[in-house]
Amino acid sequence: MKKIKNIIFDYGNVIFDIDFKRAQEAFENLGISEFDQHFGQLKQDNIFDDLDKGKISAQEFRDGIRDITGQHALSDQQITDAWNSLLIGIPEGRHELLLTLKTLYRTFLLSNNNEIHYQSIIEYLNREYRIKDNSVFFEKDYYSHLMGMRKPDAEIFEYVLSTHNLNPEETLFIDDSPQHLKTADQLGLITAQATREMPFEKIIKSYNLLS
Repeated sequence: MKKIKNIIFDYGNVIFDIDFKRAQEAFENLGISEFDQHFGQLKQDNIFDDLDKGKISAQEFRDGIRDITGQHALSDQQITDAWNSLLIGIPEGRHELLLTLKTLYRTFLLSNNNEIHYQSIIEYLNREYRIKDNSVFFEKDYYSHLMGMRKPDAEIFEYVLSTHNLNPEETLFIDDSPQHLKTADQLGLITAQATREMPFEKIIKSYNLLS
């Protein structure tokens, strides 16, 4: 294995803590039973993929949720609040670690995101950290809904690698989703899965990236 020169980070549950079950419970509290059959970490309905790819607007997403669930009385705000309920926040010290790593490696963000979550995250960063967005922490931050493609499709990885002339064998990719890591592994990247037991900070330590 070649020396790591580049790091590509996922956002949710790598940098920004999220909880899929919170969204499932929030939608179920609105009367939508078995929401986990529509949305989860490993699999989701096309409407969520389309939102992630920017193929549909936030309003089209909310209308689509009403259609697929049959809950036509739900307000836009109810759907938005339920959808955003999975967003938790950024643990203390994580931003500082990202800034340190940026001085040592070429660092990038590659996030499956969407118009609704992105807006909420930006508001969170403005409110809690007085920063306008995530660009300060990376050479470049990428979001699926602004790119028109999403993980685990190979094209989104290939775009980042090609655009920045990154050697996959020198690039560490950190993500929490196995299906995303599988594609990255097939493309020759070094991969590490972020979990509750092995968070981003421990992964960095395990690869001796600060020494």
